[in-house]
Amino acid sequence: MTAQTGSTMHIGELAERTGLSLRTIRHYDDVGLLPATARTEGGFRVFSEADASRLMLIKQMKPLGFSLEEMADILGLLGTEGTADSADGAGAEGAGPPARLAEFLERAEHQRAKMARNLSQADEFIAMLGQRVR
Repeated sequence: MTAQTGSTMHIGELAERTGLSLRTIRHYDDVGLLPATARTEGGFRVFSEADASRLMLIKQMKPLGFSLEEMADILGLLGTEGTADSADGAGAEGAGPPARLAEFLERAEHQRAKMARNLSQADEFIAMLGQRVR
C-alpha cells in the first residue's frame, strides 16, 4: 500500500503519542477496531494521522465501559470507519445514526456520573485519612 497524504508512523511512535501500549494497539488492530493503514514489506504496521485520531477516540471511550463492538459501532456512526457508507443508513437494530448516537451519549453520561460519584467518595476517604495522619 502506498503512503497516504500526511505523515505515517510505526506502532512505537503511535504508542508513545497516545500513551497506549504496543500490545493494546496490536490487539485493536487484530480485532479490526484500528486496522493499520498499511504494512511495510517487512510486515510492520504503519499508521496515519487519521489512525492516531481514531485511537484517541477509542482511548476516550474505554473508561466509559463500551465493548469493542460498541466502540466499532460508535466509530462507524461518527464516520471514522474509513468507508463511504459508514455514517449513513440504519444500524443493525433499525435506529438511525442520530438515535444510536443519542443512546451511546446517554450511556456515556450515566457512566461518567457514576465515575464522578466514585471519585468524590475516594476524595472523602483520602481527606479522612489525611486528617488522621496529621
